[in-house]
Amino acid sequence: MPIGDPHGAKDFEYTTEGLPESLFMAAVPVRDPLKAVVFYRDVLHMPPLYAGPEEAVVRRGSATLRLYRSDKVGINTGIYLGVYDPYTFHRRLIDEGVQFLMDPKKTPMGVVTSFFDGDRNILCVIERGAVPCKEVKDETGDRSA
Repeated sequence: MPIGDPHGAKDFEYTTEGLPESLFMAAVPVRDPLKAVVFYRDVLHMPPLYAGPEEAVVRRGSATLRLYRSDKVGINTGIYLGVYDPYTFHRRLIDEGVQFLMDPKKTPMGVVTSFFDGDRNILCVIERGAVPCKEVKDETGDRSA
């Protein structure tokens, strides 16, 4: 009997039910979650849902980040936050004194820029609604372009 069928049907097949549909939250290592919240709250306008000495969670729109205490900081998080306009984001954060690793740049997935948080972790932003260009779809065999 398939484990997913409570009635023991022999021709049971899974559908898309129960499969991942979105990224709920991403984690960022920080030295001190309470201090890190200041950057995320004041610069990125991501107010904390809660904050404590071991972890904090901040959110803006559907972007939720868990800031957890770690001795290993200053990493490339691999996190891409969606923004309406990466150029405006870049200008705004430059005015706030934030250091960038990469100026806004057109990539096959859309315009991307990357910056350092207060613990020198690298985060990226990408334009919301970005879709792979035709060349990327051709490489992956996706013909929906």
